[in-house]
Amino acid sequence: MSHPHPELPLPPELPADGLRIVALGGLGEVGRNMAVLEHRGRLLIIDCGVLFPEDHQPGVDLILPDFEYIADRMDDVEAIVLTHGHEDHIGAVPYLLRLRRDIPIYGSQLTLAFIEAKLKEHRIKPVTHVVAEGDSVQLGEFGCEFVAVNHSIPDALAVAVTTAAGTVLHTGDFKMDQLPLDGRVTDLRAFARLGEKGVDLFMVDSTNAEVPGFVTNEAEIGPVLDNVFAQAEKRIVVASFSSHVHRVQQVLNAAHAHGRKVAFVGRSMVRNMGIAAELGYLDVPPGVLIELKQATNLPDDQVVYMSTGSQGEPMAALSRMANGDHKVNVGHGDTVILASSLIPGNENSVFRVINGLTRLGARVVHSGNAKVHVSGHASAGELLYCYNILRPKNVMPVHGEVRHLVANAALAVKTGVPADRVVLAEDGVVVDLVDGKASVVGAVPCGYVFVDGSSVGEVTESELKDRRTLGEEGFVSVFAVVDTATGKVLAGPQLLARGMAEDDAVFSEIQPDVVQALEDAIAGGATDTYQLQQIMRRVIGRWVNRRLRRRPMIVPVVVEA
Repeated sequence: MSHPHPELPLPPELPADGLRIVALGGLGEVGRNMAVLEHRGRLLIIDCGVLFPEDHQPGVDLILPDFEYIADRMDDVEAIVLTHGHEDHIGAVPYLLRLRRDIPIYGSQLTLAFIEAKLKEHRIKPVTHVVAEGDSVQLGEFGCEFVAVNHSIPDALAVAVTTAAGTVLHTGDFKMDQLPLDGRVTDLRAFARLGEKGVDLFMVDSTNAEVPGFVTNEAEIGPVLDNVFAQAEKRIVVASFSSHVHRVQQVLNAAHAHGRKVAFVGRSMVRNMGIAAELGYLDVPPGVLIELKQATNLPDDQVVYMSTGSQGEPMAALSRMANGDHKVNVGHGDTVILASSLIPGNENSVFRVINGLTRLGARVVHSGNAKVHVSGHASAGELLYCYNILRPKNVMPVHGEVRHLVANAALAVKTGVPADRVVLAEDGVVVDLVDGKASVVGAVPCGYVFVDGSSVGEVTESELKDRRTLGEEGFVSVFAVVDTATGKVLAGPQLLARGMAEDDAVFSEIQPDVVQALEDAIAGGATDTYQLQQIMRRVIGRWVNRRLRRRPMIVPVVVEA
C-alpha cells in the first residue's frame, strides 16, 4: 500500500493519457467530501461538502474544502456531480459557485432540490440537471453512469466515470441494506456489470470499515421506535439529521399509530421535510403534521417534536432545549430519542446534551442504550462483497479518518487486490491513474478554510490559537506612557486582566519591574514603541507564568509623550 508522505513534492505534469484524482476534503476526516478528477485539461468535481467544527475551533461556523488548487481553473470545470444530499457532500457548493456561478450541477431529484433551496438562501440560481440510476451523460472528456446506492437519505447515487485513461467507480456514501424502507437497494447487478467491463480505480466509502459484519436493516428501527412511543408518558422529542427522510418517516408512522401529532423543530428540518414531502419521498399520514405553535395547546401525551441537533451542535434546537433556552421546555416524564450515530469528534457535545436533558428529568434514549439508529455506511462485510463483485484493478479508500482508510485498504488486500495497487491518500495528495496503475505522484496545498459569520477564509490557525488562549488562559492588557527624552515612565503601567481568577490588584507586585525594564531599555537606546511593548510583554509574561502558572494573551500598549 502506498502511503502519502508529509513532504511530498508538487506533482509533475499529468501525462496526456492519464487521469488525475485530487481529494480536497474527506480523506483523513469525516466531512467536507470533495474529489477533483482531471483528464486532458478538463476537470470534473464529485461532491463539495462541509466539515463541522470541533471544540478546539471556537467561533467557526463551517469548514470548507480548499479551492485554491482549482481557483484559477474554473473555466476548465465541466460539472459538479453530487452523490447525495447530506451537508458533508453538498454544503460547500454555494461557496464554490461564488468562483463561477454557471457550473452545471448533476444529481438526483432530491439532492438537487436540497441544494437549490440552499442556494436560494445564498441568492444563487444554479444550472442543474436531474439524473437517476441507470442514466448516462457525457460531460466533456468524462462519461458518467449513475448507479443506485442505499444510504441514510433517499436518492443516493454512485457514479462510474469513464475516460480514455480508464474507469473510476466512486461510491459516494453507501451501504447494502437488503430491506430498505423505500425498496431501493444498492444495485449490485450494475456493480457486477461494471466489474465485468473493468473498474480501473474503485473509490470506496470507508466510514464503517472498522466495523465487522453487516449494518442492521433500517426496517428493524421501526419496531424499536414503536416500543419507545408506547412507553412514553408525556411529550416525545426525536432528534435526527435534518435530511434523514427515512428516520422521519418512521417517526411519523409511530406517531400516527399512537395517536400523536408531530411538529418539526429547526429551520433545516422544516425546509428539508417540506421538500421531501412535496416530491413524494416522505409520506405524511393525514392530520399528523402540525405547526410548532399548535403543539403547545395539545396534551403532553399527544405531541412529538421532530428536532435537529442530534450531534450536540450548540445552536441547534436540542442543545437549546437541554440548556432551557428553547420554547420547548423539556421536563420530568418527557422522552428524548437521539436517532443518530455519533460522528467522531462530537462525543463530548452529545454527552453534554444527554446530561443536560437527563438533569431536567427526561428519559433519554440513544444508540448506546437502544437500537434507535443504524449507520448509513457499509460495514466490513459489505465492503468485502463489493471488492469480490467488482474485482477492481486499483483501490483508493475515501471518506473517513486515517484509521478508517487503513482498515478499508486492508479489506481490499484480503480480497486479492495487490498491496501496491491500494492507494492511501489524504487531503491534497495527488493520485494519477496512468497505464492502468494508480500511484501517488505528489501533493498540493490543501488546508482548512474557515467560515466565521460572513467571512470566508479570513480566520487562520493562528487566530484560532489566539481564541483558544483567550478562552483557556485569559487576557491581560497593559498600558504605559513614556518620555524617551528623559528616559522616564510618566504613567502606568496600568494592567487590566479578564478571564482570570485573580484580582487586578495582584499585578501591583510586577509594576515596579515593568517600570525598571522600560527605563533600562530607553537608557540603552531603545526608542521604538513596538520594541518597548515587546519588553513589557516579556516581563509580564514571565511573571504571570511563574507566579500564577498561566499563559494569558498579553496586549501591551506604549505611548510616547
